Amino acid sequence: MRKASRSSEDDTEIDMTPMLDIVFIMLIFFIVTASFVKESGIQVHRPDAKTSVKANKANIMIAVSSNNEVWMEKRRVDVRAVRANVERLRAENPEGSVVIQADKDAKSGVVMEVIDAVRQANVTNYVVATTKK
Repeated sequence: MRKASRSSEDDTEIDMTPMLDIVFIMLIFFIVTASFVKESGIQVHRPDAKTSVKANKANIMIAVSSNNEVWMEKRRVDVRAVRANVERLRAENPEGSVVIQADKDAKSGVVMEVIDAVRQANVTNYVVATTKK
């Protein structure tokens, strides 16, 4: 009789499998729902503006450097390729907005070409990034 009671004591363990399943499901949930910071690829000195407003949920970042180079997704692109890149990124995330980060020393003509390419990609919610004065 004593032998039977000893074996029942040995079998009393907590099964950790369901808890591990829940932890992994929560981890996957947090990874999928996390918003990741997107960067254009270069540091830009934005112009000052008194009327600047903080924009939330910027998904497509376009930067125009002081050398009039256009950068998207940490790589240099031609101005003529901006429209195709914006259309591709909008297909991946239709709700995303476009932020144009133009250096204060960049030529306005290049910035206007980028804005025109964004408009040709049928994007209406775009902003030009500034620094609050």
